[in-house]
Amino acid sequence: MSGPLGWLFDATLTVAGHEVLWREVVGNLFGLASAVGGLRRKVWAWPVGIVGNVLLFTVFLGAVFGTPQDRDLYGQAGRQVFFVAVSVYGWLRWSRTRRAAQAAGLPDAPAVEPRWAGVRGWAVLGPAAVVGTVGLAWVFRELGSWGPWADAWILTGSLLATYGMARGYIEFWLIWIAVDVVGVPLLLSAGYYPSAVLYLVYGGVVTSGFVVWWRARRGAPPQHVSPVPAAEPATGVPVATSTLGRREDV
Repeated sequence: MSGPLGWLFDATLTVAGHEVLWREVVGNLFGLASAVGGLRRKVWAWPVGIVGNVLLFTVFLGAVFGTPQDRDLYGQAGRQVFFVAVSVYGWLRWSRTRRAAQAAGLPDAPAVEPRWAGVRGWAVLGPAAVVGTVGLAWVFRELGSWGPWADAWILTGSLLATYGMARGYIEFWLIWIAVDVVGVPLLLSAGYYPSAVLYLVYGGVVTSGFVVWWRARRGAPPQHVSPVPAAEPATGVPVATSTLGRREDV
């Protein structure tokens, strides 16, 4: 790529004697901002995350885009593509919830109500984690990816965590922690140092996110209790109360 855009695309900085792409740093910062937005249950977390996904896709196909590492992490690159697809789903789902809350007179309501995945949720997440990791590890090994098993789990776990976030499952934060535990050593061994460092930062954010969502769930009324209708003063039309207006996490 030539011209000013080419310079921005290929701009690097040197950290501890290692050449690092600025777009790797910026892409991970967008990802971190998305995680913070998810912690606060804000709709903007999804489009911000998509920007980071696009940038990081070009980073992890190192041999294709000529990055300093010159290594292809197919799982890391592939997950950016799937992230965009799952993020669009989450964006639409959270936006729909926000519009419903606003229509109910709750303009400051968060975009999702945290809940445990339960037996039904884990009946999907558990088998998907095993089948996805084993299947992708075989594919990545055949493609010559760096660290195929670790790469396979990172892709599988990341997709499941993103799906869980869209559904409002509290456990998605725990899946992210498991991804970070595997991702940091892989990225360090492959020379993607900014991503490895930011994975460590993610670890702190997702741990905090789990606590925040867990507390929000504990503060919500039991699901088996029916909401008490409240009369709207102007029209007298009964309006069901909602837990969407809770602000413990904002």
